[in-house]
Amino acid sequence: MKSEFFDVVIVGAGLSGIGAGCHLKDKCPEHTFVILEGRDNIGGTWDLFRYPGIRSDSDMYTLSYSFKPWDSEELIPSGETILNYILEASKENKIENHIRTNHKILKAEWEDKDNLWKVTVENHTTFYCKFLYMCSGYYRYDKGYEPTFKGSEFFRGPLIHAQNWPKDLDIQGKNIVVIGSGATAVTLVPELSRKAKKVTMIQRSPTYIASWPGEDWFANILRKFFPARFVSFIMKAKYNIFQQFIYYFAQKTPDKAKSFLLNRLRKEVGPDIDVEKHFVPNYKPWDQRLCLAKDGDFFKVLKEGKASIVTDLIDSFYENGIQLKSGEKIQADIIVKATGLELLPLGGIELYVNGKQIDYSKSYTYKGAGISNVPNFLSVFGYINASWTLRADLISKYLCRLLNYLKSKGFKKCTPKLGEVDSVSKPFIDGFTPGFFKRSIHLFPKQGLKKPWINPQNYKMDKEMFLNDSLEDDVMGFD
Repeated sequence: MKSEFFDVVIVGAGLSGIGAGCHLKDKCPEHTFVILEGRDNIGGTWDLFRYPGIRSDSDMYTLSYSFKPWDSEELIPSGETILNYILEASKENKIENHIRTNHKILKAEWEDKDNLWKVTVENHTTFYCKFLYMCSGYYRYDKGYEPTFKGSEFFRGPLIHAQNWPKDLDIQGKNIVVIGSGATAVTLVPELSRKAKKVTMIQRSPTYIASWPGEDWFANILRKFFPARFVSFIMKAKYNIFQQFIYYFAQKTPDKAKSFLLNRLRKEVGPDIDVEKHFVPNYKPWDQRLCLAKDGDFFKVLKEGKASIVTDLIDSFYENGIQLKSGEKIQADIIVKATGLELLPLGGIELYVNGKQIDYSKSYTYKGAGISNVPNFLSVFGYINASWTLRADLISKYLCRLLNYLKSKGFKKCTPKLGEVDSVSKPFIDGFTPGFFKRSIHLFPKQGLKKPWINPQNYKMDKEMFLNDSLEDDVMGFD
């Protein structure tokens, strides 16, 4: 089997991977790179998820790349729009020739004697590289989280997971049940209500939901007088600051944040819906991600009677629907499980250093991007409290800093070396409590209590760490 060599192997051709390729071409033009994508198509999340209404749960100004201004009136765009944006970035920066689709990586092995990574790809060429950059996301692409429901085998209609939406599903005039209360369910319900006879959302417990406009009037005014790059810069700064303010307001004064969100929500849903039962969560605001209802669409279909919410536990499925613990039966022609993701560190790829497999759960994260004692390696994990791309851009710029520094100094490798760390550690993402995180976050590297063994999930701190802090700190060793 033949082999190929590149300075950098990027794993994943989604939003992060395409952005990484663009940054490398701009800031490290002398470095060769390839982007290996395990699926048929590029686009990552925005190509994978095809359920009706799929859209961003962040504003597009902060979700867009730092090098490609967002020049549209859409503030919360559809998944198709985001995918087209990624494809445009790839084409404009001539990234297509660097991408290999259907290249599923099985393992990557580093050897000090060669100062190289050996990347083994299923049924393909073996790749060798100086630096390995993981942009493979944080969840399983082949399936979502599938809780077991008693009697599900007896249900006569289609039983599907939102992550694996069938192309030919006919929803016209059907009674549809959506199980779940997160962003996917909140997006699906109003979209399905356009054609379905009735949509019922069944949730175990409520989620914080806020209405958000589909356009920004201030941006639309600016766009009439200023070029796109300037408008995008101003709006990215606006929403970045706003996201951080809302998050820390919720963390520092949760009771005030709760009152603010619920007062707004009561105005949206009107007097006929039991807010206390269906919309008051048992957690503090931003302990889980805030769900956005674009232009209040979720609340509108509830008020119009096209959709309803049931807050209860599922007892079992039966031939024509679902029976709840309360004894109530919900009739359904179609049942959709919007039950979340399955977390998967580094896309399930096995890492070896000098023949020893790395146990991610026993490792420490370096700046929320590297892994302790793993040379020439970075991985992208975005923000849970802001747009993913803000952090992906910072890490890619940091990668370019490292590569250029290694080249200028004649070094072969850089390794975050784990010495003495605090005996007390924290999860990779701390204080974030949605079910899909609590189930699997222990599989990821841990945090320490101080720099650089931290993942602060704070744009200001990250910007300082990745763009301004010295590359040669007390931890990173260059050889």
